[in-house]
Amino acid sequence: MKIRKKSQKKEKSAMSISLYGNLFFVIVELGMAIYTGSQAVLLDAVYDGIEFFMLLPSIFLIPLLYKPASEDHPYGYMQLETIFLVLKGATMTAVTIGLIANNVLFLIHGGRSISFDTVAYFELFACLLGVFVYLFLHRKNKNLNSPLITAEATGWKIDSVISLGMTLAFFLPKWIPWAWFRPFVPYLDPLITVILSMIMLPMPIRTVITAFRDLMLIPPEEDTIQEIKSTVDPFLDICHGVSTYYSIVRTGRKLWIRAYVVFEKEEISLRRLHQIQNQCVQALKEKYADFWFELLPDFRQP
Repeated sequence: MKIRKKSQKKEKSAMSISLYGNLFFVIVELGMAIYTGSQAVLLDAVYDGIEFFMLLPSIFLIPLLYKPASEDHPYGYMQLETIFLVLKGATMTAVTIGLIANNVLFLIHGGRSISFDTVAYFELFACLLGVFVYLFLHRKNKNLNSPLITAEATGWKIDSVISLGMTLAFFLPKWIPWAWFRPFVPYLDPLITVILSMIMLPMPIRTVITAFRDLMLIPPEEDTIQEIKSTVDPFLDICHGVSTYYSIVRTGRKLWIRAYVVFEKEEISLRRLHQIQNQCVQALKEKYADFWFELLPDFRQP
C-alpha cells in the first residue's frame, strides 16, 4: 500500500510539472504571438492551450488509477485512463490537421512577413525548455511506466521538434541574405510548419489506435502477445504442461493475463500450481511494471 501511494504521489508530481509548464507556454506564446504577429506562434499557443485543458482532468484521474479492482469494477478504474488517452489523441490529431490546413492557406495566399529574429530566438528558448521538461518526465517515468506521463512526454517531444524547426526556419533569412532568396522568405514559416506537422502527425494517431483497441478489450499488439507467451511457456514445459490459449487484455497501463493450461498428469496439487504461477509472475515482472497474471487449468479439455 505504501508503494502504491508513493507511486501515485510521484506520478501526480510529474503531471503537475507538465501542467504548469503548459500553462507557462500558453501565456508566453500568446504574448509573443500578439507582439510579433506570427500566426505560427499563435497556432502553437492554441495547440498548447488545448494540451493544458486536456491535462487538467488527468491530475484528478490519477488517484482512481491506484484503486484496486473489485466486484463492481473487475478491471479497476484503468479504463478511465484509456478513455482519456483516446480523447487526448483524437484532439491532438485534429489540432495537428488544423495546423496543416491553416499553413497551407498561408502558402496559397503568399506567406507572411514577420519579425523573424525575435521569433527565432523565442522558438530556440521554447525548444530548450521543452527538451528539459521531456527529459524530466522521461526520467520520472522509468519506474512508474505511466501511459499518462508517456503521452505527456511525447507531447513535449513534439513541441520541442516543432520549435527547433521553427528556429531554423526563422534564422534562414539571417543566414541567407542574398537577393534571390528574399521572395521565398514569407513562405518559410508556413512551409516548415506543414512539413513538421506531417512528420509528427502519426504519433497522436498511433495513440488513438492503441487506446481504442484497449478500450474495446481487443488483445494488444502481436509483439506483446508473443513476448508474454515466450516468457511463460518455458515454465509450463518444465512441469509438463501445455498452454491451450491465452486471454490477454490491456486497460490503460495494466495487462491482464490468463494462461489456460493442460498438464500431462491428471492431477496436480494447488501448491504446485501456485509455485508455477509465482515463477511466471517473477519472470513477467522483469518486463512489465503493472500486470495481473493467473495460471488456470483448462477444464474444457477431455
